This record gives sequence, structure tokens and C-alpha cells, in this order.
Amino acid sequence: MKIAILRERKEGELRVAATPDTVKKYISLGAKVCVESGAGLGSSISDEDYKSAGATIASELGKCAEGADIVLKVRPPESDEMAAIPEGSMLLGMLEPYTSQSYFNVYSLKKLSTIALELLPRISRAQSMDVLSSQSNLAGYRAVIDAVATFGKAVPMMMTAAGTVAPAKVLVLGAGVAGLQAIATAKRLGAVVSAFDVRPAVKEQVESLGAKFIEVPAAESGETSGGYAKEMSEEYKQKQSQLIHEALKKQDVVIATALIPGRPAPVLITEAMVKDMKAGSVIVDLAVASGGNCPLSELDKVVDKHGVVLVGYSNMPARVAVDASQLYARNLYNFISTLVIGKEGKLDIKWDDELVTGTLLTRDGSIVHKQFQVK
Repeated sequence: MKIAILRERKEGELRVAATPDTVKKYISLGAKVCVESGAGLGSSISDEDYKSAGATIASELGKCAEGADIVLKVRPPESDEMAAIPEGSMLLGMLEPYTSQSYFNVYSLKKLSTIALELLPRISRAQSMDVLSSQSNLAGYRAVIDAVATFGKAVPMMMTAAGTVAPAKVLVLGAGVAGLQAIATAKRLGAVVSAFDVRPAVKEQVESLGAKFIEVPAAESGETSGGYAKEMSEEYKQKQSQLIHEALKKQDVVIATALIPGRPAPVLITEAMVKDMKAGSVIVDLAVASGGNCPLSELDKVVDKHGVVLVGYSNMPARVAVDASQLYARNLYNFISTLVIGKEGKLDIKWDDELVTGTLLTRDGSIVHKQFQVK
């Protein structure tokens, strides 16, 4: 069986789907691994590193993908990659199913079995395969680092002979994986941190990290059965808006992470709120690729609006590509070694396993995921 590791072609994507460590593991399972030349350079992995791990290096895309049973990617394939991927093979990656549904028909025409790993059910045995968690963790960390680099003041309190420097105040909107890591990072840097989330259940986690939890008094829960945030009622949104507006006036840095799977990002910071923020404050909008938690954010740009700097990088994990690739590659290996490869390196896909049915988009020329089938 052959596994192909393709070089990412999307602008700004520095991650790679396999590392020398996971290449060795695939080979130990009995698979042959081919890596497209230059695939790991953005993550500081050379062709020679892959070669030393036992992989074959292909200088051309077509040669790398030729005869592959499994193709590993970070992002959805570009048109040249799609043309090179063998018919009937298995494609795994973060395939962005909510925003890239135009790809589904192409996947079906080539009879690809496509696995979108961001759809993985959030259950205990899937934790080692959870690409969203591993990448969001790094995104939350990097968001704070970028905010501090942009912010024109010191973060921790400093006692000096010339006077005291007050600590920076940081507000984190959304206490999922990215938000919790943002809280932890900001606390480590010495900031005074507060956080908001529609899910009351995360209050304990927020407070365990040393942050103050801001909540809207309400009877309704903001959590789905899968542990994700859900859209709230209009009455709740109005109370939420008032609460956030008042909190924003006191902040130096805001990290906005709120997302609803399959929906545009909720608008939490309006232009009126930005106008009332302190001059020189910073907003990092991690939801910018889904429309943004602030409508003033601009995709992949850093802009100044009403004296507030808005950071809109859409791919934070790629800004720490070395670690992001290491974690992502392990997530992929854990999924494949458990559910795709059997004894002696042969394909043995557990089609009826809930982890496969939860992530499988297309198979045998059809769209099979219930959430994306045309009704």
C-alpha cells in the first residue's frame, strides 16, 4: 500500500500532513510512503529528513500521487492536486466541508473516499485524533503572542523606581480550546484576564486558569449535545451585547474565538463597541475566516479602525507551523493506524465505526455524509 504526502499549495499554508516520525510509523505498519519534494519546508522539515525516515521523494506532484491508496493533506486539494489524485483512493485532511461543498461532486466523480477530520465526533477515544483541538490550541496561543506584539504597552504589572506599570487587561470571547489556551497564555504573561462564553459549563475551566468568568444570567444553555456552542435567542443576544459592550470599554486586548459549526461566526463586537474601546487596544479575530466576530476585521490583514488595531490572520496554526505539523501528523496517524490500515500494511477500513461514519464525506461515487446530502 502506498501513502502519498502532498505539498500544500494554498497561500500561507506552511503545515504538512506527515513528519519523519509518522513516516517511520507508517512504514512500520507495512506501507510505502512517498513525499512530494518541498512538502515539509514550511515546517522546517527537509526532503533529506523524510528520506532518512524511509520515504521516497518525488520531485513532481503526479509521480508522488501515482498509484497512491491513501493521500494525506492539510487543506482541500487544489485543481492540479485533484487531477493527480488516483481514482478510487482515500483522501484524508481538513477538507473544510462547510465551505468547500463544491468539491464534493469532484470527489464523487473520482470515486474517492474522503475523510474530513474536523468532523470527528468529540468522544473520549477520538481525543488523540482531534485535529480541531490540536490546531485550536496553538491558534489560541499564537493569537495572544500576536496581540502582545501589536500592543504598544507592557503586559505584566511592573514595579519600578519611576513608578508602577499597570497590567494589561485581556478579554477572551469564547472559552473553547482556543479560548482556554488564550486565557492560559495571557495569564502566563501577567495580564488580568476575563472571559465570556454562552456555555455556563465552562465557567469552572475559565476560573481554574485564573480568569474571571463573565456570564449572561439566562435559563437557556448555549451548548449542543456535542459540546459545541449553539446560536442563542434574540433576548439572550441583546443581554450579551450589552454585557460585552461594557466589558470592552475597559480592555486592552480582546481575543475573539467564537464559532458555530456550519454557520457564520456570531457578531459579538459591533462598530459602535469598537468606537468605545480605548485607543491603542487590540482585537485578534480568530473567527475572521467565517465572517468574523467583529465585522470590521479584514481577512489576513492588520488594520486600524477608530484607533483600535484589528488582527485578522485566518490561519493561526500555520504561524506556528513546526508544532502544528507535528500535532496534526500525529492526529492523522492515530486515525489511520486505528481505523484504516490493518495487518501487513493492507487497507482494512472500519466503515461502520462511528469515527469513520462521522467524518466520511464521499464513497463509491456518492455523497454519504447525512449532513451534506442533497435533500
